[in-house]
Amino acid sequence: MVTDPHPAAVPDWLAKLYPFSPKSFRTPGGARMSYLDEGPRGDEAVLMLHGNPTWSFYYRDLVRDLSPGIRCIAPDHIGMGLSDKPGRYDYALASRIADVEALVASLGLRRVHLVVHDWGGVIGFGLATRSPGLIGRIVIMNTAAFPSDRIPARIALCRTPLLGEFIVRGLNGFAEPATWMAMASRRLTWEERKGYLHPYGSWSTRIGVHRFVRDIPMEADHPSRKTLEEVSRGLPRLSANEKMILWGARDFCFDDTFLSRWLEVYPGARVDRLASVGHYVLEDGGGGARTRVTDFLKRQ
Repeated sequence: MVTDPHPAAVPDWLAKLYPFSPKSFRTPGGARMSYLDEGPRGDEAVLMLHGNPTWSFYYRDLVRDLSPGIRCIAPDHIGMGLSDKPGRYDYALASRIADVEALVASLGLRRVHLVVHDWGGVIGFGLATRSPGLIGRIVIMNTAAFPSDRIPARIALCRTPLLGEFIVRGLNGFAEPATWMAMASRRLTWEERKGYLHPYGSWSTRIGVHRFVRDIPMEADHPSRKTLEEVSRGLPRLSANEKMILWGARDFCFDDTFLSRWLEVYPGARVDRLASVGHYVLEDGGGGARTRVTDFLKRQ
């Protein structure tokens, strides 16, 4: 696994909101992963892991806020953002975790502070529970890393055979609705919405969005269920780490039931519950939400 010499280009219109020069990494499966690596070089970094259908664009302002003082790493999972979207790739949770583990190892990181959201939660905790000595502070935003039988009907519909693929890949019926369903206190601007949708403009480029939906391990015999259960069992290994749970209370997917479960696992975690904020916590919560994160991570 080596740095790829051909990173994805950022178009001029997008660079106004996403003013970075992404780097590329060749994952264990051979796909090219795009990632941000901003701030002072060193073996300590904040690792920001996104979910579905977002990409590192979700963390753009947090990267700008934190990177003057600490290294910030924000990858795009394979099939997402500016990373490759191969037809042949094992789009499963175990591979997602392995990709991030390989990226962290390639960068020589010895201390990682986690910021996770949505699917980034179980991926990040997959890394963390396997290497707890690597992990520092943890910020948890509207996510899960444990089994649950709760799923919104609209997401369940997107998991159905044939019809689900047509909705997600043919109609863009997952990424596009997320630009308004994931917000509660404000609307995304036209430019922000365009930025979120930029990587997903066709049937072929929406493969990762669809495969993430298919990989939700609701069923006991789901191929990723075992991996999820392993991560869940390992969560107590991180009990001593400082944690902040930054929670959007108006999330249509990860509601307060999931928050309560996190507090059962980590009863000592700091909780900042934002009553008027939806699923896209950093977008909907704006500067106030980001300040809570930066203050927590910068605290001596």
